[in-house]
Amino acid sequence: MKLFEKGAYVIRGREIVEENADAQAALASKLGTAKEKTEAAKQTMAYRILEAHNTSGNMEKLKLRFDKLTSHDITFVGIIQTARASGLEKFPVPYVLTNCHNSLCAVGGTINEDDHMFGLSCAKRYGGIYVPPHQAVIHQFAREMLAGGGQMILGSDSHTRYGALGTMAVGEGGPELVKQLLCKTYDINMPKVVGVYLTGKPAPFVGPQDIALAIIGEVFANGYVNNKVMEFIGDGIANLSVDYRIGIDVMTTETTCLSSIWETDDAVKEFYGIHGRSEDYRELFPGEVAYYDGMIYVDLAKIKPMIAMPFHPSNTYTIDELNANLSDILAQVEKKALVSLDNNKVEYKLRDKIRNGKLYVEQGVIAGCAGGGFENICDAADILSGHDIGADEFSLSVYPASQPVFMELVKNGTVAKLMGAGATVRTAFCGPCFGAGDVPANGGLSIRHSTRNFPNREGSKITNGQIASVALMDARSIAATAANKGYLTSAEHMDVAYTKPKYFFDKSIYEKRVFNGVGKADENAQVKFGPGIKDWPAMSELTQDLLLKVVSVIHDPVTTTDELIPSGETSSFRSNPLGLAEYTLSRKDPQYVGRAKEVQAAEKARCLGGGEKQICAAVPELTKVFGTISAAVDFDAENTQVGSVIYAVKPGDGSAREQAASCQKVLGGLANIAQEYATKRYRSNLINWGMLPFLMEEADDKLPFENGDYLFIPGIRAAVKEKVSVLKAYVVGDTMKEFTLRLGELTDDEREIILKGCLINYYRS
Repeated sequence: MKLFEKGAYVIRGREIVEENADAQAALASKLGTAKEKTEAAKQTMAYRILEAHNTSGNMEKLKLRFDKLTSHDITFVGIIQTARASGLEKFPVPYVLTNCHNSLCAVGGTINEDDHMFGLSCAKRYGGIYVPPHQAVIHQFAREMLAGGGQMILGSDSHTRYGALGTMAVGEGGPELVKQLLCKTYDINMPKVVGVYLTGKPAPFVGPQDIALAIIGEVFANGYVNNKVMEFIGDGIANLSVDYRIGIDVMTTETTCLSSIWETDDAVKEFYGIHGRSEDYRELFPGEVAYYDGMIYVDLAKIKPMIAMPFHPSNTYTIDELNANLSDILAQVEKKALVSLDNNKVEYKLRDKIRNGKLYVEQGVIAGCAGGGFENICDAADILSGHDIGADEFSLSVYPASQPVFMELVKNGTVAKLMGAGATVRTAFCGPCFGAGDVPANGGLSIRHSTRNFPNREGSKITNGQIASVALMDARSIAATAANKGYLTSAEHMDVAYTKPKYFFDKSIYEKRVFNGVGKADENAQVKFGPGIKDWPAMSELTQDLLLKVVSVIHDPVTTTDELIPSGETSSFRSNPLGLAEYTLSRKDPQYVGRAKEVQAAEKARCLGGGEKQICAAVPELTKVFGTISAAVDFDAENTQVGSVIYAVKPGDGSAREQAASCQKVLGGLANIAQEYATKRYRSNLINWGMLPFLMEEADDKLPFENGDYLFIPGIRAAVKEKVSVLKAYVVGDTMKEFTLRLGELTDDEREIILKGCLINYYRS
């Protein structure tokens, strides 16, 4: 694999000319003429699709309208509630509400099914599509029934990726879907486009997860594709089935790219035909000469079976490399884990899993939008044929990604093979990917063909003294490990005859169970509310000045959304903003909620019309703070919003779910301070909830403040309104110590949202 230092020109999608001083001469010799970079950049597939969906008339400042929307049952309630509060009348584009995250959670009695019934009733009232639990995971349904060549889909899940089918898809926080539901736009600067040139043919024992992990391992840490579009081209694509391409594509999210797009061919055309949607196919290919801002060159034939060790998909090794250096690599992983696990709140060990010189794992899972595809499961069954997983600790569970896939696996005998080997086969469910299913025992190591292996993604709770972990692998090597009864094994070392059965799609499964109300909104239909579905609390506008108490300081290199608001057991409370907020940072900083509430009492007193005395009565320590500020500057306590702020080096990697920001806001959080934001979607979530996305100039080890300090930012409202990007701020102690904050680029709409206090207020006004 090679990462180009600069950009590259690609001639007719196949010949790469690296950007350098001789590039134009090389192009002229091959084409008879030079090519301007700006014009060649318009010849990417991504540019053409973005241009077709842009409403601004300015390709540098995009205002995009999407063709379709999709959400699942831990996001759609909040999205629709926000849209309803903002004036929603009907869904303006097809909007699919799937139920694949809370389908097995039993916490809280009826509240999960109450959310589902809320979704069905909203599909009826506003004209949407409702997919009942156990029918399909969100992304598989979108592949089968929603994607279309040249189209764009926006989803409230970070793994919204349908590029292999010729669809540019973006995973975002809920408020961005709200904007689309209210006929507004998705506003971004024109993203850079990085080419991914695939050549060669993968070995039969190498699966899509292996290719994906190899790429992630090369590009995550250096930010090579951060917030960019990955455009897959090259002669190697023809050597990959569409299922295989999908398996690579869905994992592009873990590179932190914005979206992805692939060239399409007759195999993709056949995919649409199999699913009864031939009219949705569109041939996509770069123009004669396309310019890419970067290039990743991948020789598929050289990729080996991979493993991503805890606690990130980029922590990659070949399985053979790991097995050959077990003790050393496991020691490195244990040491690196200290950062993610806050330096030994619990004892984390992997070397104790070495048995007779081999690594023993307790669990295997093949599931979800990444692992639950037809070909992955068929190949895994072929590897397991004639073997069994044994009667010791190791277990194997398999979740087909949809009922149509499950049905075909039953018909062709694959399910029988799996069950005969000792695996359990279950219905479509995303739980194993985010900690709501298949939680191993304390200290356990689970190998999974799923999307993430962040801390607690397997469901353990560090604050309760529990720790388990996940390593990511391809279904084929998981099956090889299962055939060896839990001892880590590369699929390369199995003698297998892959049967490669043909896939047949039964559309009637959906026709019998999925409610399709597109174009049939019924204003007389009543929205059904369960007792766990609560409205958003009132949120006040940004005031003249701002006083923030630092209530959490996180020095980890990256902070994931799972650490900001845990997944798994909290999912059942996603429809109750105040109830869910009680879990904010519970796995990373359990004192956060209490600290945030303490300072929020001052803002509640201020919003009730209390003067300075009442505010200080609510939070007595403010008496001294107000005194210090008043001695230095003109100060009006009644026009100074008081709230909390967290500092993190690089927050927001991972999930798109808006609750990572909204939970802070409902607890009185008014800002984040960071060295940088891991993803565009997390920063957007902050803004849409009226929170200021501050950036620091000082290095992480030279912060001017500590946890518990108060920060005063005078003139913040005027600064936001007047587009001031560099702000004076003060640490308030016995004196006022000045430091600098930056706001970064904000659109006019984003500034107005912050001024109004949140997206709901913005639309109400």
